[in-house]
Amino acid sequence: MFGTFLIVFREGLEAFLLVGILLAYLRQLDATRYSAWIFIGAVAGALVALGTAVVLEFVISKFHSDTYRLILTATIMVLAACVLSYMAVWMQKQAKEAAGAAKNQLRNYVSAGNIFGVAFLSFISVWRESMETILFLSALMYSGVAISWLGGLAGLCLALAVVSLLLRGARGLPLRAFFRWSSLLLIIIAAGLLASATNILQGLSYLPGPTTALFDLSGIVPDTGGAGEFLRGLFGYDATPTPLQFGVWLTFLVCALILWARAYAQPKALKPA
Repeated sequence: MFGTFLIVFREGLEAFLLVGILLAYLRQLDATRYSAWIFIGAVAGALVALGTAVVLEFVISKFHSDTYRLILTATIMVLAACVLSYMAVWMQKQAKEAAGAAKNQLRNYVSAGNIFGVAFLSFISVWRESMETILFLSALMYSGVAISWLGGLAGLCLALAVVSLLLRGARGLPLRAFFRWSSLLLIIIAAGLLASATNILQGLSYLPGPTTALFDLSGIVPDTGGAGEFLRGLFGYDATPTPLQFGVWLTFLVCALILWARAYAQPKALKPA
């Protein structure tokens, strides 16, 4: 449930924030008559993403070969791990630039009276975040995690509440701290997905190396129940990893954590001359 909540909350927060910025900027431009098109674009983006997810699930269900299913599962895990890592490390640097670019585009569309352009800005923002959410939840589901609709709904409602508070002038919300530490959790989730994909591809003989366990923690923290099952579902914990699986997990985690620490490091103040 926590994994579903975290992903939906973070993605929902980013989507609602951008839509909220567009609505607030329309008020600054004295062009609130276009507000309805922002909502139309947002709803259309969510519906198109949902339709894409249904089509994707239909296509996957047509694979009768277990091998092809496993390859597709591993591919989704690797893709999700890459996007999660990008979000966690680099997106925080580009968030302000993206918001600024969206404002400039919105001003141009309003000046030209382009209602479809206004709607498209909202559409593409919500569609992108919705597709990322679908990708991440699909990767978790294929790795054996039960997707919690209650957790997703809670994350979506909380994201909407937070953005509503921000638009009402609640400037004291610690959003920077939230994005920083939630990014850390996303990196750990990405490492688990990458390790699980490695395990699958080794089992299919697409990756080299022995498939015997490097070590066995089943007697201490088994991954079939209790805390181990929770860790497996959220972070890809495996009590009996292969050498390559553990090596991929550790290497990725160390490299990603170094990049994460650098991305969120506070700039040093210049000493007075």
